[in-house]
Amino acid sequence: MSLRKNIAEMAGYIPGFQPENEDAWIKLNTNENPYPPSPDVAKAILAEVGTDGANLRKYPDSGSREARTIAAKLYGVDPSWVIMANGSDELLNNLIRAFVAEGEELAFVHPSYSYYATLAAIQGVRVVRFGLDDDYRLADFPQRYTGKLFFLTSPNAPLGFRFTNDYIRQIAGRCDGVLVVDEAYADFADANAMDLVAQCENLIVTRTLSKSYSLAGMRLGLAIARPEVVAALDKIRDHYHLDRLALVAAAAALSDQAWLSENLRKIRKTREWFSTEIRRIGYRVIPSQANFIFATPPDLDAERIYNALFERQILVRYFTDPLLKHGLRISIGTREEMEQTLAALAEIG
Repeated sequence: MSLRKNIAEMAGYIPGFQPENEDAWIKLNTNENPYPPSPDVAKAILAEVGTDGANLRKYPDSGSREARTIAAKLYGVDPSWVIMANGSDELLNNLIRAFVAEGEELAFVHPSYSYYATLAAIQGVRVVRFGLDDDYRLADFPQRYTGKLFFLTSPNAPLGFRFTNDYIRQIAGRCDGVLVVDEAYADFADANAMDLVAQCENLIVTRTLSKSYSLAGMRLGLAIARPEVVAALDKIRDHYHLDRLALVAAAAALSDQAWLSENLRKIRKTREWFSTEIRRIGYRVIPSQANFIFATPPDLDAERIYNALFERQILVRYFTDPLLKHGLRISIGTREEMEQTLAALAEIG
């Protein structure tokens, strides 16, 4: 048995640590929403299951028509501009499959979502990484980027800042290929790039329902793109890629914008409070537009802080990457969880 060379040699993506007994931990390492989804989600799932589960014997709607229609109305586009997905990761994978042939080139920012590199390795495509300057703009980005695909994470993960729409528009104009704005955390930000899809022919926006809609356990995402792109992605996705329960959950969550807005308000308020308080004990914090912050301790020894928090059963994210090892990515939990985390950080010193 002989594996493809690139598969045999690649390193797999390593997600954040998942403890066996999650209830015994303060879990601030995977950017999950600390609040439950809209109550309408559970009602929709239970209604779909019914008393005897008979609906589950039938295949789901392969076109995700209801969820696409709701999303289209929400974002002010025709449903032909919307595609639903099994998490935004499915979209990232299929965008590479659609636009980048084996041996061709894609690019992304470093640091940003490390899964881009894994997906590129699976498809056997070449990777170029662009760094950031002191103003959080792309360093050494060419006047014309000739690669097939460029992933731009905004707000950036793990740093938390977002690129302005004017700058995103500039980047799109300098790309010969496709610019994908990965907006996994955009609902927590003051602005987003959704309106640019209609303005820039080569721009696609991807979203996830995992973070802002509290549906990480359902694996739901979507993209807004021109109809010809949506049609291409429809060709290559799994034909029943979303199950019946995920589809009704998506429709219910997207329909309850009041619930979303209240959860976002609480998280933003806690984010600003925690950012202020952690600075008071000497940490440097990048102003965040996401549901996490990237914080650097006074002695720059983030690994020491990570281990001390782990001993106290508080999980945050530590990266061994040389560009990130000085800091910690800390998800924003409930006010109570953040107060306990702050007290632990003050005690650790």
